[in-house]
Amino acid sequence: MSDIRNSCILIIDDTPKNIQVLGTILKREDYQISFAQSGQQAVDMLPQLRPDLILLDIMMPGLDGYETCQLIKKDPLNADIPIIFLSALSEVENKVKAFSVGGVDYVTKPFISEEVLARVETHLQISHLARELKESNAALQKTINALQREKRKREQTEKALRSADERISILSEQEKERWGISNFMGKSRTMAKIIRDIRKLHKADSSSVLVLGESGTGKELIARAIHFGGKRAKGAFIPVNCCSIPADLFESTCFGHVQGAFTGATSNRKGLFECADGGTIFLDEIGDMPYEMQAKLLRVLEDGEITPVGSNKSKKVDIRIVAATHADIEDKIEEGRFRQDLYFRLSSFLIELPALRERKEDISLLVSHFLDTLCEKMGRKSPQITPQAIQALKDYSFPGNIRELRNIVENALIRSESEWIDQEDLILRGSRKRSSKKAKREVPEESFSETEDGDEKLILEYLEKHGSINNTQCRKLLEADLNRASYLLKKMAKEDVLVKEGERRWTRYCLSS
Repeated sequence: MSDIRNSCILIIDDTPKNIQVLGTILKREDYQISFAQSGQQAVDMLPQLRPDLILLDIMMPGLDGYETCQLIKKDPLNADIPIIFLSALSEVENKVKAFSVGGVDYVTKPFISEEVLARVETHLQISHLARELKESNAALQKTINALQREKRKREQTEKALRSADERISILSEQEKERWGISNFMGKSRTMAKIIRDIRKLHKADSSSVLVLGESGTGKELIARAIHFGGKRAKGAFIPVNCCSIPADLFESTCFGHVQGAFTGATSNRKGLFECADGGTIFLDEIGDMPYEMQAKLLRVLEDGEITPVGSNKSKKVDIRIVAATHADIEDKIEEGRFRQDLYFRLSSFLIELPALRERKEDISLLVSHFLDTLCEKMGRKSPQITPQAIQALKDYSFPGNIRELRNIVENALIRSESEWIDQEDLILRGSRKRSSKKAKREVPEESFSETEDGDEKLILEYLEKHGSINNTQCRKLLEADLNRASYLLKKMAKEDVLVKEGERRWTRYCLSS
């Protein structure tokens, strides 16, 4: 039973004696009593009073009970208030009219206490139960709406995963040829060493690999060359961009889920790691993987098992993990945003890709390669490139690396109207756009080499004072990024100005004796 104690009851009657009698009866049950002596007075009271039940006399001067009831019910806020009519009239037509205008019951005069209390209690109980049911239905509908929205979201995710599943297949021999090691352009010693390392990894097909390098240096190409040149070439190569997967979907996307694991999980679904079984999974931008996922990835690396979301059973997977990042992992470890044990596990074999500005002897070869491949797509004869244009490219710092070089060549190819690409066809970042080939190139106030000289001087001054320097200290000293600091330190070491001590994160540089 609903709790109807302290319910508010409004008595509308023009006879004070009737109000007094009803009030005495109702106060026995601790009801709160209000009264009005006319229909209009009652209507005016309702916006502030909001009673739980109304006892309404029919025969009143001015607005009679029927008219008063109709006015009360006209306001939607009052529509659910039960109204019991009071009258000495006992004819059937009077009762029928009372019900037709919105009344729920009818009590005849003179009043019998037990009858009044019984009828009031019954209709208060019905009203309270109806209100509770309405509120419960509203809350239930709100929950249903939220579940439906969640279901639609999950269905969209399921559709995306199904679409990804359908696209995953064993790559053909043509794809193997496309991504093989022969596609690496370069004659620098650094690239020669990387090619040798890739060949070694073809024989060690279970070792995880960490590829470090700036954006645009070709980290995914390295991962594909490792995969397609080894025993796993017939398996799937699954690239995963750790930045593009929402944190709340990361686990189910990578490890899959079972039916009923969450709203919308209407069937079992394989994750990307299971799809890569027998092949390679490439985790690009691993430095941005959610921290809570890093422990789960570590378990996969150590146990070779995955556990789908919602399941208590693990599955064995035979995969090689190749991870890559342009971020400073050591900084992320120091800041507590990347697990050191995961870093050590991922870097069973470490490949550091040089920036293009560190392998400028490869620029001519890369330009020729891009001209041939782009002209083949465009269906035109490949033009020659002038020595002045090649020199301009070698003098450029390439913040976007090989990806930027390809874009520069493509842009120059479109702009060029002759069989030669000249310096004026090149659009390099920091240089002014030219309106014609005859426009003179603006010379920056401070050239790249001048900036290098100034930074190297600061490094030497620091070493004279402190004796040694690492990458993090160099970055803070120059207010530069990881790649800029690394480039300068390695360059000075190659020139025998500095001596490198230690490896990887323990690397330090000292003055050459």
